[in-house]
Amino acid sequence: MQMKEYKPLIVAFCCNWCSYAGADLAGNNRLNYPADVKIIRVPCSCRVNPMFILRAFQRGADGVILCGCHPGDCHYTSGNYYTRRRMAMLFSMLDYLGIERERTRVEWVSAAEGAKFAATMNDFVAQVTALGENKRLEDLRCKR
Repeated sequence: MQMKEYKPLIVAFCCNWCSYAGADLAGNNRLNYPADVKIIRVPCSCRVNPMFILRAFQRGADGVILCGCHPGDCHYTSGNYYTRRRMAMLFSMLDYLGIERERTRVEWVSAAEGAKFAATMNDFVAQVTALGENKRLEDLRCKR
């Protein structure tokens, strides 16, 4: 019996104005990042409720990354400042739940940084792959 190679499922919440455009630029420039990164486009990084991240872990994600505009460059003026505060709270909650801190990340990627987007995704996937499969919050009903 041959074992399948482990490939982590990564959920990436990307701000419409900067990070999603950065992902688009990475694609246009043919920069590679793993296909296991599932991008969810949101209007602003502050729109991501911490419960969305917990739900992603519950539904089988091995890692969750939140990408938004650089602080001071937010399309909605101060949205990413709210994101930064919320994510600091979420990280302490994940510690309490026993989920490794390395499974979640916040990155600021502008629309002109396609190479940074691809490099960030490759680095995050390698980091989560080294941690292995997330079993802490998974809901076994969501597995096939």
